[in-house]
Amino acid sequence: MAEKLRLDKWLWHARFFKTRSLAATRVTAGEVRVNGARTEKRSQMVGPQDVLTFAQGDHIRVIRIEAVGTRRGPATEAQTLYTDLSPPQPKSRKTTPENPAFEGKGRPTKRDRRILDLSKARSLE
Repeated sequence: MAEKLRLDKWLWHARFFKTRSLAATRVTAGEVRVNGARTEKRSQMVGPQDVLTFAQGDHIRVIRIEAVGTRRGPATEAQTLYTDLSPPQPKSRKTTPENPAFEGKGRPTKRDRRILDLSKARSLE
């Protein structure tokens, strides 16, 4: 009999989710497909050659299970558990906006304040 492992536990072992409860939540929400069929059972058993499809951020992941892990080890060990069948992710644009150019807005300098004060004093006379 081939080795099998719970779906939520395998997703956690392969380091797709930070915690097992996060993986279980995504599975029970119906956001994971096993061999093309939507599943809501976190206890569904998966094994080698099963194909998982799920969203991770704004990217759809298609993963073929190669092995069932015995522990949640380092990332290099986790990457040996699967083959990524997803199309390459396009390079995203810069997510942080560039600093705006100074347009004379903002807090006035001490010199600017003196000039403003002088112009106010002259207008009051």
